[in-house]
Amino acid sequence: MIYTCTLNPSIDYLVEIEEVSLGKLNRAQKTAFYPGGKGINVSRVLKNLGVPNVALGYVGGFTGKFIQDFLERDGITQDFIQHDEPTRVNVKLKAEKETEINGQGANISEDMQQQLLDKLASLTQDDILVVAGSLPPSLPAKFYETIAKFCQENNIRFVIDTGGQTLKNLLKYKPFLIKPNHHELSDLLGVEIHSKEDVLQYAENLLDLGPTNILVTLGGEGAVLVSEETIAYANVPKGELKNSVGAGDSTVAGYLASFVETGDLLHAFKTGVACGSATAFSEDLCTKSEMEILLPQIAVKTIEKE
Repeated sequence: MIYTCTLNPSIDYLVEIEEVSLGKLNRAQKTAFYPGGKGINVSRVLKNLGVPNVALGYVGGFTGKFIQDFLERDGITQDFIQHDEPTRVNVKLKAEKETEINGQGANISEDMQQQLLDKLASLTQDDILVVAGSLPPSLPAKFYETIAKFCQENNIRFVIDTGGQTLKNLLKYKPFLIKPNHHELSDLLGVEIHSKEDVLQYAENLLDLGPTNILVTLGGEGAVLVSEETIAYANVPKGELKNSVGAGDSTVAGYLASFVETGDLLHAFKTGVACGSATAFSEDLCTKSEMEILLPQIAVKTIEKE
């Protein structure tokens, strides 16, 4: 079973407007509400691909109830821990430029932290845990490390999708997959990246720090997969960019869905790129049919290790 863990979920409130005038009344042309949070996005795409999974994390209040009801309608199994505060709301403003305003996370008590760790204790070596997104301010900075250490000690494959120093601190626990974009890879290693060749070199160097598989997205320039077994490059299909929210999460979901079914890293890579592209080309997260349309347009090329 695949489990996703979203410690700081949200409702994403999408607002489309032609032009924003600060200090004046602005009227939206279109609005929509979606459950947000990187792990929740992974759960939704996995479900769209027909892969059962369980969503873990923290929710609360009327906004948390919205998330639970939405996922229940989609048939996603959930095992959230309840807190007393409303789950945060993030505003995604689409105007001449895309702007985001993210709310603060809820207060998570020590008792609730332990409740989550108790739930993780039921996972086995046959499971995969996806830990994704930011930490709410109330959680200790090393909470992700506590989870990663538990997974390593119990031979549970885990995926980390976060950034900065937090990600760097987790590499020593040997995550099964990390998925930085090229900007995040640059920040992670403190280097400048100017080309696909730079990405290949630095991602391969990153293997020495612990991760098993590294999938680096390059925006419109494609993606790179680096593992002990293989190095590969994939193009991205052509399409109109409509939605950057959740594209990376969709890549993770597609990779895991394919890998669980086939055990083939290259096919998992290809499927991940197709899912990320499908989300970027649609208004919401990708569907299986959208992914299948794009899949034949993606060519994966293996690269000889030096």
